[in-house]
Amino acid sequence: MSQLVEIDHLEVFVIVDNEVDPISSYKVPGLTVGGQLADVAVRAPLQHAERGGAGFEIRMDNLCCGAHGLSLMITATKGDKRRTMLFDTAPEDHIWELNARRLEADIGSVELVQLSHWHRDHSGGMLKAISMINEARPSASPVVVDLHPDRPHYRGFQGPAGPVSLEADPTFAEIEAAGATVVKNDKPHTVLDDMFLVSGEIPRVTSYEVGFKRGMRYNQDTGSWESDELILDERFLMCNVTGKGLVVFTGCSHAGVVNVAKHALQLGGNTKLHAVIGGYHLVGPNEGWIKETVADLNDLNPDILMPGHCSGWRAKVEIERMMPGKLAPSTVGTKFSF
Repeated sequence: MSQLVEIDHLEVFVIVDNEVDPISSYKVPGLTVGGQLADVAVRAPLQHAERGGAGFEIRMDNLCCGAHGLSLMITATKGDKRRTMLFDTAPEDHIWELNARRLEADIGSVELVQLSHWHRDHSGGMLKAISMINEARPSASPVVVDLHPDRPHYRGFQGPAGPVSLEADPTFAEIEAAGATVVKNDKPHTVLDDMFLVSGEIPRVTSYEVGFKRGMRYNQDTGSWESDELILDERFLMCNVTGKGLVVFTGCSHAGVVNVAKHALQLGGNTKLHAVIGGYHLVGPNEGWIKETVADLNDLNPDILMPGHCSGWRAKVEIERMMPGKLAPSTVGTKFSF
């Protein structure tokens, strides 16, 4: 595995997340926040005297949509080099397209897409994202998509009346047909001039983070549903910002967000943990270990926690209670700069 290099600057643009909140303020030391209402919606200059001198109009058709999923556009800068990747692609094509267009995201700069794990709420917009990215960079080589090789035929969970199936993830063939270059990797590896590191399997070291309870996958060979609570294909992404430390991106934290953070520190040579961004999966049965999770995160002493997607409001409340001033929720359209 190549060594993860330190970068000078990191920008995170939330293309899709569960929550939309363009009017709340952020006051987190060391974090620059943009993409709020004034940046997103106030784009239409007015020339009409009948509005009493109003110079601009808030356009509701510039506002974005929340959806149960995640997609982050992440740009790392080191010296005169800028490298951009997309972490997950939201649950549906039209959601990703709508938000990317309304946010006027520079998707032509995206060189690589990483899927955190095979679940439709993270892969559902993949084919549209690939086609739009390639269209926005016609003279460049096709976008690369970094995938775990173990793609289930279907995933789901055990419900009261039996298995409940999710929609299928895009297949490798569909992703290639959409115009991507597919790279399959289940080991830790760096990408884009070693500015980003993609993890391999996440070790389970805490006693309470037991995975996706009642999770299942369909085995096409046997025609049956099997237990799949560990979601072993889940991988996180991380960067190392000079003077700050590790910024870790997690899709759902089915392995447990504390396990994610601890393994990130291990891969990063126990560099300071600066921020953890993405899904913490502290909902449903996992609400039972919110207090243990937040206490252990507090012991790891991150500067910023950015729970989004499947984290749940109870976890956010506990983080703010235990670690006041460190919470910066991930919401659609927000642009975080480190």
